[in-house]
Amino acid sequence: MPRPGFPKNLREFQRQFASEEACQDYLAACRWPDGFRCPRCGHPRAYRVTTHRRWQCAACRYQVSLTAGTILHHTKTPLTVWFWAAYLIVTDKRGISALLLQRQLGLSRYETAWMLLHKLRRAMVNVARESLHGDVEIDDTWVGGLEPGLRGSRQLKGRKAALVLVAVEKRGATSGRVRMAVIPDVKQTTILAFVKQHITPGSSVYTDGLKSFDGMHAAAVRHVARRQPTKTDLHKGAASVVPLADRAIGNLKQWLIGTYHGVSKAQLQIYLDEFVFRHNRRRQPMAAFQTLLGLGTGRAPTPYRQIRGGRDVVMR
Repeated sequence: MPRPGFPKNLREFQRQFASEEACQDYLAACRWPDGFRCPRCGHPRAYRVTTHRRWQCAACRYQVSLTAGTILHHTKTPLTVWFWAAYLIVTDKRGISALLLQRQLGLSRYETAWMLLHKLRRAMVNVARESLHGDVEIDDTWVGGLEPGLRGSRQLKGRKAALVLVAVEKRGATSGRVRMAVIPDVKQTTILAFVKQHITPGSSVYTDGLKSFDGMHAAAVRHVARRQPTKTDLHKGAASVVPLADRAIGNLKQWLIGTYHGVSKAQLQIYLDEFVFRHNRRRQPMAAFQTLLGLGTGRAPTPYRQIRGGRDVVMR
């Protein structure tokens, strides 16, 4: 059973996924690209139980859920709605707000659109993803705007903005894959934990002269620290020592303001994951679509009670 191709345009998508049965067929083709095989007895034939989104083995009558192990498991929302939401997220480079998704899909409640988007965002991180490698730039930034009355850019007490760490692979003069994470502080132990999680040992890591970056050798990487020009010199055209990381930070902030007009601090990590997802899969719409549906990400569905307030959000 060959894995189906990804629609090239909106009309193709509408034809390919016009019904609940068509969506189920797509999930089955992705789940069993080499044909159905019963997990209990190994029999190669099955019958579809449409009303329950399951396939039943023709030999032992064991039923397998098409959505088990994906974010769609136990959902009461039609698969056509999930597929449309995933398609709109993948094909719109700017991203889509819950209000716009509600209008596009004709949903009666804003809360339904909001929940769809947040469940899809939580499927964007593949737990088995490969770490960054080669030459990598790292920089930190504040997300949340300026606040009067604060002394120094490192003051944490009383600050409403969030501290974010950004890592970008260097592919010549262009950016490769990206990683972003909300961090509680800029201590060496915090940065070291980020490096160990996201960067392959033996890589070369380029940073500015911030002292907190000095402990990276414990992660078995080669650290190259260079003095960053002052903000005044940068505004006058001086070259940044981490230009790709700075570009990613600038794009992130423009995207957050332009698409969402600001996000809550509790949910910021989820939006960082979305930005990373869009950047890293910008040339692979089919892979992005299947990732959003939870196919192969290894992530179980997130309950509503954990999504509200970002209770499930952890450092990436």
